[in-house]
Amino acid sequence: MKISLERKNDHLLFEGKSETGNTVTIDGAPANGGDDAGMSPMELLLTAVAACASFDISLILKKQRQEVKSLKVDASGTRPEEGQVKPFKTIHLHFKLTGTPDESKVARAVELAVEKYCSVASSLDPQIKVTHNFSIEN
Repeated sequence: MKISLERKNDHLLFEGKSETGNTVTIDGAPANGGDDAGMSPMELLLTAVAACASFDISLILKKQRQEVKSLKVDASGTRPEEGQVKPFKTIHLHFKLTGTPDESKVARAVELAVEKYCSVASSLDPQIKVTHNFSIEN
């Protein structure tokens, strides 16, 4: 797997491009010299954890023939307020599903996805506490 990253202005605006040509815009906050014209690297990391786990949940539930009409995730992370380096201390993922899936199957799928199968979460520092929960609306 490879990506390329190119600075697009004289501030902090970058474009990331995958080998397949997909792109993502990355920028910093004005307080850091950016223009808020894209997601920050830390927002991308949080998004990557949420997306990775969501892919796995979707695949597990599809394999089990569970009816899921939509899946959304609210992801939040806490970071220290002081210091030069501010890594995530905690990440929480709340999965919101609609449809009529079996609740026990959703619970197991969420647990497996976040704690076992998500490659992004597995790539994080083990000191980062990743928690999760879910809700189902019919």
